[in-house]
Amino acid sequence: MLSTLLSAVFAIILSAVIMLAGWVLSKRAISDREKNSPFECGFDPIKSARLPFSLRFFLLAIIFLIFDVEIVLLFPVLVSMANSFSLSTLVGAFIFLIILIIGLFHEWNEGSLDWAQ
Repeated sequence: MLSTLLSAVFAIILSAVIMLAGWVLSKRAISDREKNSPFECGFDPIKSARLPFSLRFFLLAIIFLIFDVEIVLLFPVLVSMANSFSLSTLVGAFIFLIILIIGLFHEWNEGSLDWAQ
């Protein structure tokens, strides 16, 4: 019990020291216009290096990732149905797919999937 407590205290102290060192060292970095501007062979930059990003494309990518993770969640259902077929697993997978399809239709109806506008 004592060794676990000592390990926890040591981990907390070490984390605090590393965060404090990072905070102190980050204050040494002097930021000015020259260091924050992009390098273009010694010339002044023609335009900004930070172009605006399409928020609709970002939202479409997030929706894709969410549905991709939900499809990965269906893989254990396939494995369990290959080992032993049960009606409860089939009903659970069917309800999960219905929820996914309803979510897809909601996103489609909302217009989140039309990113070419």
